[in-house]
Amino acid sequence: MKLADLPNIGPKLTENLCRVGLETPEAFRAAGAKEAFLRIRAQVDPTACFHQLTALAGAELGIPKKAIPAEKKVELRTFFNSL
Repeated sequence: MKLADLPNIGPKLTENLCRVGLETPEAFRAAGAKEAFLRIRAQVDPTACFHQLTALAGAELGIPKKAIPAEKKVELRTFFNSL
């Protein structure tokens, strides 16, 4: 399995994840969506947006970002707003 096989992970997110050292689905899942997002923000794209965070969270859960439960979205929004 490759990163691009995960839901929500297109070419740009694949590139960003590889650039921060998360080159496999296993490495990405071990780090988690929030850590991956923090690394991307710090090392690749300081303007990474909430949509990128939700895409990563959906990929970590194995679901499309639109299917993320409402309570998880609230948690992600709180995390994003704290940055």
